[in-house]
Amino acid sequence: MLTAQQIERFRTDGYLLVEDVIPPERYLDPVIAEYEGVLDSLANELCAGGEIDSTYADLPFDKRVTRIYAETGRAHAQYFDFSLPFSNVTEQTPFWAGQAVLDALTAEPILDVAESLIGPELYSNPVQHVRIKPPERYLPKANGKAVLAATEWHQDHGVVTPEADETDMLTIWFSLTDTPVEMGCLKVVPGSHRNGLLQHCLHYSGPGTRTIPEKLFEAEKTIPLPTRRGDLICFHKQTVHGSLANVSEQVRWSFDLRYNPIGQHTGRELFPGFIARSRKAPHLELRDAGQWRANWLRTRSRMATINQGDQTDVPFGRWTEGHPDCA
Repeated sequence: MLTAQQIERFRTDGYLLVEDVIPPERYLDPVIAEYEGVLDSLANELCAGGEIDSTYADLPFDKRVTRIYAETGRAHAQYFDFSLPFSNVTEQTPFWAGQAVLDALTAEPILDVAESLIGPELYSNPVQHVRIKPPERYLPKANGKAVLAATEWHQDHGVVTPEADETDMLTIWFSLTDTPVEMGCLKVVPGSHRNGLLQHCLHYSGPGTRTIPEKLFEAEKTIPLPTRRGDLICFHKQTVHGSLANVSEQVRWSFDLRYNPIGQHTGRELFPGFIARSRKAPHLELRDAGQWRANWLRTRSRMATINQGDQTDVPFGRWTEGHPDCA
């Protein structure tokens, strides 16, 4: 559990870096091994379809995924993610909900930190992703910008619908490897959570982007947050943050998770969350990846019938174009 001093620092700064929390051999190594299997399947599929010349099975994970992304000219992030897109989902849209990933989402040390900040009845909010970011110089381009590039300035409150405005949503971020500055570590503006929800501007930094303009917060106070394997970072939902570019020769590989107290709205009404910890009813905690995957399969079937093309049956965002702050 966090100390009183750490909790106070989180309340004051809007973020907290906690060192050496996650035992890598217990939680991170199994995730890496599981994703190596996912990459095997992807490489075999692409090679069989003639999109790549080889499965590159002799390469380590980071070199292999970088080679595949570069050769196909596409980022295949959806194959690894434990979430779905908001639109144009089909019954074949890939996702990954494996046991090692679920074990990481429900790791006791992570839940202990979350309990220290938002209480013992913890729900795994489905606003969550794995980020596998190869070096930007090797990434395919879209609209002149590298896909999976540096993350724009945002608040996690800004990526959910208004139904979650009163939700005590906590972000927990950790990397599966060391993440120094040159690998594209996170950056944060301390104390920015005290200014409330800021305007996020669509297409502000380029097509498809959603960005808080720097004129709306004290960008000069930005600090980088390099981490070592086993560290984690907690964010208040209104803390302004983003990430730097990965200018290294290695993949930056991280989990971006959310938790909230059981019973509060997740801001993603169609996506399945689950009870991660309950001191009152521990028998309701989800630990079976088969059940977790089944929940996502049902969601995928539902999503395949809505939000197709330009149609929006169920909104997943809150921002529209034309706000004066975006000029």
